[in-house]
Amino acid sequence: MPLVQINAGPAGLVPDPDAETRLRTALHALPKGAPVVILIHGFKFSPSHPARSPHRHILALDPASGCRKALSWPRALGFGDDTADGLCIAFGWEASGSIWRAYGQAARTGAALARLIATIRHHSPGRQVDILAHSLGARVTLAALPHLQAGALRHAILMAPAETRSQARAALDTPAGRAAAFLTVASGENTLYDLLLEWLVAPHRPGDRSLGQAGFTDRANWLTLRIDSTATLQALRDLGFPVAAPERRICHWSPYLRPGMFGLYTALLRADFPLEHLRMRLPDTPQPRRSRRVARPRLPLPLPFAGKAPS
Repeated sequence: MPLVQINAGPAGLVPDPDAETRLRTALHALPKGAPVVILIHGFKFSPSHPARSPHRHILALDPASGCRKALSWPRALGFGDDTADGLCIAFGWEASGSIWRAYGQAARTGAALARLIATIRHHSPGRQVDILAHSLGARVTLAALPHLQAGALRHAILMAPAETRSQARAALDTPAGRAAAFLTVASGENTLYDLLLEWLVAPHRPGDRSLGQAGFTDRANWLTLRIDSTATLQALRDLGFPVAAPERRICHWSPYLRPGMFGLYTALLRADFPLEHLRMRLPDTPQPRRSRRVARPRLPLPLPFAGKAPS
């Protein structure tokens, strides 16, 4: 039972006795040390609407969508039909509607995520949890930290995180935030989305930046991986992770669509490759590379988030 679907609605975790039974059974069957990985999608998805369900898209073992972005995260991480592979939890939440609505809902969903992690540790005491999240899923992850005990979360990989430094710093200054290790995957391909977050979505604070534009260099448990850096890509190849170079000037989905990325994520989440080893082999974090075609947004500006297909 390698994949369990758990959903959260506006009021918290959605009651589902069958899913709760599958989760409990899977946890009891897990070998000691097997990973428990929670996957968290970003904007536009909704588990309550079949056409927008992440469980038919990136969080499915076999996505039903023909969209080029419908890459199965569980399959890419090596989850299949063997319990020995560990437990993969597809966490769906209500991220549809306007970007502002989803941004607010992401913060509220953090408490539901924390409750799920607490449930996992109740049925499997001492078990640590890892998270792989994209975009607003990173905001959900960080919003869960104030509700968690220290040590509940081991690793969090935040791909193109849609969150600001000020919000992230507050989350990191919690017992759970100080005890976990964080890898932020950033790229100049996401610059437009980072700037839109800073200037149109998040409540603006003078000097505040998005995590994709400015991470943390003063925290030992935070590492920024810039996959638009030639030196970083060479270091990854030297480590045995041949990540492809950027193909598009603007791409919000590059951290999981770029060939080679999931080889690195799998090694990190399965504890085959410690995050500190990666830190020691990477070059000094380069400055974000902004495309010449991407300027600071000015109002009025139509959001690129407005399409109907999940992203």
